[in-house]
Amino acid sequence: MSTVTILGAGAFGTALAVALARGGAAVTLWTRDPDQATRLSAARQNRDRLPGVDLPESVSVTAEIGTIPAEGPVLLALPMQQLAGFLAAQPGLDGRVLVACCKGIDLATLEGPASVIRRTCASATPAILTGPSFAADIARGMPTALTLACADVARGEALQRGLSTPVLRLYRTTDVTGAELGGALKNVIAIAAGVVIGAGFGDSARAALMTRGYAEMTRMAEALGARAETLAGLSGFGDLVLTCTSSQSRNFRFGEALGRRGTFDPAVTVEGAATARAVAKLAAQRGFEMPITRMIAALLDRETSIEEAAESLLTRPLKQE
Repeated sequence: MSTVTILGAGAFGTALAVALARGGAAVTLWTRDPDQATRLSAARQNRDRLPGVDLPESVSVTAEIGTIPAEGPVLLALPMQQLAGFLAAQPGLDGRVLVACCKGIDLATLEGPASVIRRTCASATPAILTGPSFAADIARGMPTALTLACADVARGEALQRGLSTPVLRLYRTTDVTGAELGGALKNVIAIAAGVVIGAGFGDSARAALMTRGYAEMTRMAEALGARAETLAGLSGFGDLVLTCTSSQSRNFRFGEALGRRGTFDPAVTVEGAATARAVAKLAAQRGFEMPITRMIAALLDRETSIEEAAESLLTRPLKQE
């Protein structure tokens, strides 16, 4: 039986724990909250995030980071904006295989999760697990395919074997930059898609937005050294389709609320909001053309209105596709 540690007992971390345990792994699920650890251990369910889904017996829950296994990969199911601070405070994770399961760009450093791992844990092997997936689907055993990105081929192959299950299929790539950018940038486009629907612009407008958003994602990723085919895969196009078309997506729901000028629960993590601001800043520094991202960042900062943003995009110069 393989050993896997998952740091972060939110919906996605819990779902991965359930799926990997069902696949035969011995899973340690860590939460920073001792009270949550007690509740999870007693109820054998994450009733706040995944009600009705039982934790298999091979999942052990702890709030003590010092008690996690010394072997096996460590999956980082933490919010992107907390990743750097967490890793900097955990020197014991250096030298491990660290698999980031978060999607976004660090607002302070403009780094993706793999870069954050390399900077804070210089001896660790960074990897990315990303792609079109909702925690509820994974936890309930629905078939799901994800991208596993690792520059180290041998360790990537070992991770692919160790983390795949009969219903969780992992496709491997060495293009870490492409995988992390696909997962980050699609969240921004998902917010924009939600704005389109919330504002009443319709499904045809959403399809156009998704298409131009995908072009925007690919353009930036290639400029930063990623491969276009990575963006055309699960970590880019696949995840984009899912998050732009389903109300299960937090980023889409947030954008929809923004478009209809409604409210959104501030306790819900919306990675695309911080990523939009980070990418807009990076695009300005590097001279990337990112009109959709720029408009979302401006909307979030109340520097423009929905009507002004739509007009700005619709009056861009006509050109060859």
